[in-house]
Amino acid sequence: MDKEEFKEIEWIGSARKDLQALPLSVRRVFGYALYAVQLGVKPPEAKPLKGFGGAGVLELIEDFKGDTYRAVYTVRFATKVYVLHVFQKKAKHGIATPDHEMDLIRERLKRAEKLYTGKSKET
Repeated sequence: MDKEEFKEIEWIGSARKDLQALPLSVRRVFGYALYAVQLGVKPPEAKPLKGFGGAGVLELIEDFKGDTYRAVYTVRFATKVYVLHVFQKKAKHGIATPDHEMDLIRERLKRAEKLYTGKSKET
């Protein structure tokens, strides 16, 4: 694989720190899946996140000891993968992502778009 095909990964907000706080086995699953994304491969466990119109924003879901963890990333950009949010789903009913988590993902997606187009100097 050419270096040109390998997508750089960028972490938005606290996503990297949040990933590091997860159980080791969950970190391994997410890390392996994100590496595959960098190589241009869609991991089988990746699913489009509803509410973002298409497959440009995806989520990884992993269950561990009765808890559910999610990592949300975008592949909307040609040369980068932006990890937008990593969190433990805490809602006790339903599979929908809670509204406050969706709002944070939308905010971070906007930040990623600005970073990619060079309209922001923050990282």
